[in-house]
Amino acid sequence: MTLTIVSRKQWGARAAESRIATVWSRRTEFVVHHSEGPTNQTIKSIQNFHMDVRGWNDIAYNLLVRDDGTIYEGRGWLTVGAHATGHNTSGIGVCYIGQNAPTEAAKKSIRALYDYACVQSGHALLKKGHGQLSQNSTDCPGSKLLAWVKGGMLVEAAPKPPTVPTTAPPWPSRVLIERDPEMHGDDVLAWQRQMKKRGWMIVVDGFYGDASADICEAFQREKGLLVDRKVGRATWVASFELLVT
Repeated sequence: MTLTIVSRKQWGARAAESRIATVWSRRTEFVVHHSEGPTNQTIKSIQNFHMDVRGWNDIAYNLLVRDDGTIYEGRGWLTVGAHATGHNTSGIGVCYIGQNAPTEAAKKSIRALYDYACVQSGHALLKKGHGQLSQNSTDCPGSKLLAWVKGGMLVEAAPKPPTVPTTAPPWPSRVLIERDPEMHGDDVLAWQRQMKKRGWMIVVDGFYGDASADICEAFQREKGLLVDRKVGRATWVASFELLVT
């Protein structure tokens, strides 16, 4: 699933009064919340409540998700939130807009955010509901959403469009491995450009380092390929499959 996130500018966010940044290596948890309000709440109204009533310096959550699956930027991936006492640096706070009635579309977006965060951090994040955390006595995110989180955050597999292999560029006579600066060149550029066309957030610079290897691993898992973080023949060919529209 390609992530499309409505930016703060797009939803009309107020400027944060202050912010503290963190780094991906310090993110170890993915914390799910619900807003306990109507599903048609605006993100602006949530921010206003948090800043004007709660007295916080910005909207509490890092990201928010609506019933139709729309994702909104809150504080963003690497800004410390105000969503879970004692877990605001370690945890990425994602809020379902509503109360104890998450749709499948909302759950799919939450799961896509979790998968993306795991790739970016380089490790599997702990899946937590707000009320599971120590120092946080609350029934948030509601019984249904909490049961889903405890069950592993499983989602229905989206039907995949049919694919037909096209004539991929000739596979290099070597595999692309994590070796930088030795592992670079036109074949790396060709693969990175193709992955970008497929919707992956990849830097196209011709060097196959850790960031490219992370994308390779996620793609291999999506396609059910051998997960070795190397662009071998099978991964190369799968990368150049043409999606039939």
